[in-house]
Order: sequence, then C-alpha cells, then structure tokens
Amino acid sequence: MKTLLLTFLLSVTLAGSPIYDFKAPGLDGKTIDFSAFKGKKILIVNTASKCGLTPQYDELEKLYEEHKDKLVIVGFPANNFAQQEPGTNQEIAEFCKKNYGVTFPVAEKVSVKGEDIAPIFKYLVDEAAKKGIKDPITWNFTKFLVDEKGELVTVFSPKTKPLSEEVLKYLN
Repeated sequence: MKTLLLTFLLSVTLAGSPIYDFKAPGLDGKTIDFSAFKGKKILIVNTASKCGLTPQYDELEKLYEEHKDKLVIVGFPANNFAQQEPGTNQEIAEFCKKNYGVTFPVAEKVSVKGEDIAPIFKYLVDEAAKKGIKDPITWNFTKFLVDEKGELVTVFSPKTKPLSEEVLKYLN
C-alpha cells in the first residue's frame, strides 16, 4: 500500500501542474508553450486595446522587463467586455508594439467568459473557485498569478495596477 501511494504521489509530482499542458497561438505566429515557463511565475492577463485600463500595457511591459528572470507575462486579448477588443490579431499586434512596445508574449484573441471560454481561462476560473474566488473575470485586465510550480496563487482585479505593491510583494 505504501508503495502504491508513493508511486501515485511521485507520478503527480513529476507530471507537474496542468497549466504546463496549455499552448496558445501567439500574435507573433509562434506557439506560446506554457511548459517552457516551468520554474518562473506566470502572470496571465486578459487584455483589450480600447479599454480605459489599456494603459496598463505600459506597466505590464515594465514589470516584465524588470522581472523577466523570474516572471513571464502572457497577454490574452479578449472582446468579451463592451467589444473593447474589436481588432484582428494583426491589428492587436501592431497596436501593442507601436503604442506600448510590448515584448512579452501575447496570444491570439480568445474568449475569457461564456460558453466559448478558452480552455486556459476555464482552468484558471476553476482554480480560482477552489480558492474561494468566484467569477474572477469581471472586466478586461484581470490578472492571474501562477507560481513557479504552476499553482494559482491569486487573482488581481482589473483595477490593480501591475506595478502596485499588491503585485510586487509576490516578486520580491
């Protein structure tokens, strides 16, 4: 029995977190493979180009540049809230680069709510619910922080700025 339990625990440990099973097509044409982020924190953000919170791209880029040795930021453009991300993937890529100099990975546009929710956001919402955070995606720029082992740590509200102490305390 002890051997069976030890084998099970070892297999779960070696398999890693389900977050590492996700892949997403990036705006740059490359695949964003979450397994490449093992050992780093991951900040997953649903973004929009025509939102009052869009200037957060600037702080997200600064956060990424300052902490890229231990943090990866992945943006997921979404048009779920007031149609604030109407552009094509190419238009979104050009907007992010031209206006904010974004260098962190940005995925192709997805849905972050509803029946067509992207699998990675379904997973994150389910993980948040396990932590008592119900319906965490209330608007654009909701931020999910995943630790180095692939476990969800917390969810930051859309209004929480990326360079706020609330976020930075997890990186120091």
